Amino acid sequence: MEKQTSVSNVTLRPIKQSDLEQLFIHQRDPIACQLAQFSPRDREAFFAHWQQNILGQASVLALGIEVDGLLVGNIGHWHMDGQALIGYWIDRAFWGRGVATLTLSAFLPLVASRPLFAHVAKHNIASQRVLQRHGFVNTNGLIQEEDDAAPLFEFVLR
Repeated sequence: MEKQTSVSNVTLRPIKQSDLEQLFIHQRDPIACQLAQFSPRDREAFFAHWQQNILGQASVLALGIEVDGLLVGNIGHWHMDGQALIGYWIDRAFWGRGVATLTLSAFLPLVASRPLFAHVAKHNIASQRVLQRHGFVNTNGLIQEEDDAAPLFEFVLR
């Protein structure tokens, strides 16, 4: 197996309507879904969710993640059930190359909300480490989100 080289530059930019097809493909990856403990949406549900709940909401900050001009994922900040939350999704082809770490380093200064929460699957050790590198702490709380098959670890940045 070829070793992936680290990425040295990540750019964040607003998500455009034309990006949704690529983001739809990202969220259909069965290995990524298993790691994130997330059930992918079908095309109609995906586009409706993004248009109504993300792009259509002034209170949501959603940015595309680019590496060398290529859209490789997205990161967002929103409020739900009284919590300020963040979440990200990165194309599996870019895992293990530092994209998540660089993305959070660029994104966190854009979000004033504290405490800031992230919910991560118990078996997603890589995302847990990325969050911890940025000051998030595991609260030892378990969160059962609507579409999750099992509870998620709750992390917080104060």
